[in-house]
Amino acid sequence: MQLNSIKPADGSKHAKRRVGRGIGSGLGKTCGRGHKGQKSRAGGYHKVGFEGGQMPLQRRLPKRGFKSAQLKFAAEVTLAELQLLEAAEIDVSLLKAAGLVKQLAKSVKVIKSGELTKAVVLKGIGATAGAKAAIEAAGGSLA
Repeated sequence: MQLNSIKPADGSKHAKRRVGRGIGSGLGKTCGRGHKGQKSRAGGYHKVGFEGGQMPLQRRLPKRGFKSAQLKFAAEVTLAELQLLEAAEIDVSLLKAAGLVKQLAKSVKVIKSGELTKAVVLKGIGATAGAKAAIEAAGGSLA
């Protein structure tokens, strides 16, 4: 194979549409735009969502707020809050019972804020890198 013999695949290249070049092209005279009207004119078109002057759908509908579903079911616990708990083994149900996370929480993550001096074992709870290091330095672990 030589560089001068390379050709594109059949059908991958086609001639550009040349409008307004006579009736033989199939796109002569009105160039495929039809006859009169805004869309037939040069520069004549309307913005997306324009409904002819009628109040557009995006403005007729009421504005509503938004809350991410991920934030709704995820919760955070600090090291200082873990320090207050009496239990040595901590899981999500214990945190819910203690009132540290909402009842809807599906996942809990420990963040490094405050001090932890006692050893705790976390079951089914995530932790940031800093929080994990602090828990392991206090003699605890993540299971």
